[in-house]
Amino acid sequence: MKRLRILMLGLALAAGGTALVIMNNAPAPVRNVVSAPAPNIATEDVAVAANDLPLGRALSDADVSWQKWPQANVQPGMITRRQVEDLRGAFVRQVIIAGDPIRREKLLRTGRASGYLAATLQPGLRAVAIPIDPQGLSSAGGFIQPNDRVDVVKIARDEEGRGFDSQSVQTILLNARVLAIGQNMVDRAVSATTATLEVTPDQGEMLILAQRTSQLTLVLRPLADEEGATGRSVEREGITTIVRYGVVQGAR
Repeated sequence: MKRLRILMLGLALAAGGTALVIMNNAPAPVRNVVSAPAPNIATEDVAVAANDLPLGRALSDADVSWQKWPQANVQPGMITRRQVEDLRGAFVRQVIIAGDPIRREKLLRTGRASGYLAATLQPGLRAVAIPIDPQGLSSAGGFIQPNDRVDVVKIARDEEGRGFDSQSVQTILLNARVLAIGQNMVDRAVSATTATLEVTPDQGEMLILAQRTSQLTLVLRPLADEEGATGRSVEREGITTIVRYGVVQGAR
């Protein structure tokens, strides 16, 4: 009887071990995974800059590419393909980087350069044109371009000096922004007889008077020079240099 119990116990252990081995070696059950369908997001074709668009650029078809944009994220300032007419005859009012959406507030639709220039002026400022030499003698060799910063120097006859060739040199305006050279408002060197500067109303009056009584010359400032955002008049004394017979005689 005792041997029979031992035998049955052995058989039970053997059966349990076999079942355990079978369970460990059995392949994992295959689960049927159902993938959720991708959400159907409505999109809209939005106008983006195909390349960097500088200030004053007249838009062409080559400047515009179309990019699909989630319809829910299309903002009011963006231009969709259904509104392509908004791009016809438009000028770039603010610089647009390649790949950025072309927004309405960065464009101007006037069809004429004069309207564009008025739109680029900062509030409260004015545009005043002064004569320059087409060979660049009064504009840093002709290298001054729109958006450069310049000082304005006045050269006039010294009424208090003696001698026929007595002249005075005076800086009358500092750090003025150049809006245009001739009728060119983009960064491109041209031969022109006028330079248009962005100034305050008082500075505009000063420049108009100065160009009637003296010769004006533009002095180019370095790009790294960040002396204020707008031009400022020179009002301190002791800035007039006296030149007689081509020789600096002093200052007052």
